[in-house]
Amino acid sequence: MEARHDTELKKELDATLHARKELGDDYESALIDSFLEKIEQRVETAVERQVRRQVAEQQMVVARGARSPQSSDSFGERFGFGIVSLVLAVPLSAIGGGISGLPGLFVAWGGIVGVNVVQAVRLNPGLFGRRRRSSQDSDWED
Repeated sequence: MEARHDTELKKELDATLHARKELGDDYESALIDSFLEKIEQRVETAVERQVRRQVAEQQMVVARGARSPQSSDSFGERFGFGIVSLVLAVPLSAIGGGISGLPGLFVAWGGIVGVNVVQAVRLNPGLFGRRRRSSQDSDWED
């Protein structure tokens, strides 16, 4: 398809140069402007076609429900999980503390903290895997 456009563009250029030879230098700027407008229209058409194709591809990705790995770590999911944990913590604390006293309370809260740690690691796989450098760490040995 591009070869066809190239041939058409070459024909337009040849016609413009031929018209310039026949009409003389007086019409040169008008002929150049006309030729440049045709090129601009072709470029705009090509850009518009490319944009439409990219938008259609993005719409297909959204329609298929494809999610990027980053999108699974959404604020809403983390916030909702935190709220549910806190809401469930109240009755679990009451049950554990009421039945077994302080050890039951520790077991209930250990389970709540454990579930939240598992969720945090699931959303951020490298969370506990690496040690971060602190400002006190130095490349120089004492």
